[in-house]
Amino acid sequence: MKIAVLPNLSRAKAQYHTVRLIQRLRGLGSSILMQSRYRDGFANLDVSFYEDFNEMIRACDLMVALGGDGTIIHCARHAANFDKPVLGVNVGRLGFLAELETDEFDELGKLAAGNYHIEDRMMLGIRYLEDGKVKTCAALNDAVVSRGTLSPMPDFKVGFNGQTVCHYRGDGLIVATPTGSTAYSLSAGGPIIDPQLACILLSPVCSHSLLTRPVVFGPDARLSVRTCFRTKSEAFLTMDGEISVPIDPAGEVEFYRSEKTVRIVRLKDHNFYEIVNQKLGDGRNEI
Repeated sequence: MKIAVLPNLSRAKAQYHTVRLIQRLRGLGSSILMQSRYRDGFANLDVSFYEDFNEMIRACDLMVALGGDGTIIHCARHAANFDKPVLGVNVGRLGFLAELETDEFDELGKLAAGNYHIEDRMMLGIRYLEDGKVKTCAALNDAVVSRGTLSPMPDFKVGFNGQTVCHYRGDGLIVATPTGSTAYSLSAGGPIIDPQLACILLSPVCSHSLLTRPVVFGPDARLSVRTCFRTKSEAFLTMDGEISVPIDPAGEVEFYRSEKTVRIVRLKDHNFYEIVNQKLGDGRNEI
């Protein structure tokens, strides 16, 4: 099996755990692929280095992301473009998307034995205008439409399948997938949704209304969001907490279920609700 290893070396002990990971995978007979920028740190290991990132992803059978949720999400978006499965190893804090902790490398033997399954995760499709050009992107967790730092509080007009259905007044709106329901949306008061479901979650950020609640839409919904300011102001679209672009407040941002999916490798016999309890609770309390 050809495995592309993508570590976030800014994490504490990430270098050490990446070496351990590579040694374990090589011991299981896997070939290791890495970007050439990691050559100096891993030159003494039996690794094939690639100058071209896309060529590396095309050549691999599976991607292993070693870091926090941000690292795994970053790798997952690239993996979705090439329909490659992703295994997450947590060296961050929560690690909702990670399958393994750094003390669970013995589980990697299941990869060589083929004793694992793939979990498909829905992605959010986003269509927006930037500098007058139509652009599209796919997000695994969420997309946020928000006001600029010094901009006044806007009204957000939300459309559902071509018709305006509601208005929000607040700092922003979060449009999330079920995977993203345990991220920013949860902090904003949104519900926890099983990632095996297909739906779109809309959660307001600091809404200026006591009656405003998150809304869950079906998988075939097409949502649009328009920001309305009383004066000329800035608005931004942020996708998966990584890509942020200024948007024209007069234009609409559209959200829908993407044709792409992220394929998450599962090695252990646990369910989503056990993970939620472990990550957000003390591991003993029931939801």
